[in-house]
Amino acid sequence: MSRATRPPEGPERPRVGGTRLGGARSVGRRVAVGAAVLVGLLVLGQALLVAEVDPRKLVEGLGGVFRLVADGWPPDPAALPTAGLAVLQTVDIALVATVAATLLAIPFGAAAARPRSGGRYLATPVRAVAAFLRAIPDLVWALVFVAAVGLGPFAGVLALTVHSVGMLVRLFAEAIDEMDVGPADALLTAGASRVQVFSHAVLPELLPTIGSLALYRFEQNVRSSLVLGFVGAGGIGFQLLSAMEEFQYRQASMLLLVLFALVTAFELGSARVRRALR
Repeated sequence: MSRATRPPEGPERPRVGGTRLGGARSVGRRVAVGAAVLVGLLVLGQALLVAEVDPRKLVEGLGGVFRLVADGWPPDPAALPTAGLAVLQTVDIALVATVAATLLAIPFGAAAARPRSGGRYLATPVRAVAAFLRAIPDLVWALVFVAAVGLGPFAGVLALTVHSVGMLVRLFAEAIDEMDVGPADALLTAGASRVQVFSHAVLPELLPTIGSLALYRFEQNVRSSLVLGFVGAGGIGFQLLSAMEEFQYRQASMLLLVLFALVTAFELGSARVRRALR
């Protein structure tokens, strides 16, 4: 039939239902977004009030900061001879704590994992204990162990070990959860015990991940051991605190430069090693 002889079509019916439904959804989304923004602003506002954020105090205190920086310039090289031993102690605290925590976290991480490397009834309690260990900051653990064993680097080693175990158990368990369970299933089908499954199927595949995570934790422990010195747990942090309390700001600034060099060197070195382990 030609275009000229085609009968006229009737009026098109408006799709009222679909249009109204789409418009209602669009309005609902806008209302939800507006409500979320309003709630976020209210939460942020109360946070600023509770935290007593006052920019005027910051502006008024900038003069004191500039005076402190001026008193610490130029850095005093006289702090370097004693800083060497303190830096070595800081690194050794982190090293011993990381090695001890890694050795402890490997079996507990396997027990906390949900696959067949560990018992199903062990996962929940082990994860709960690990969560408790990492929920308490290492600085609080340092205060606990300073009260238990006295001032010195051993308290720092214990504090970092306990906190690192809590962190590494979670990371190791998650790594085991995400790995391929095919080899473990094959060994279980062949009659292997859970210890044999872990030692022959799980651990060999997990070793590069363990090395990378342990190295990253070592880097974190080096930073943490700097702070633990403020509560008497040894290291260069204790020497920095002593310089600040004695108003030796030039020596303190030199120690800060040493800390900066130490942390930077560890970040660059650990990044290269982690790339090599991948």
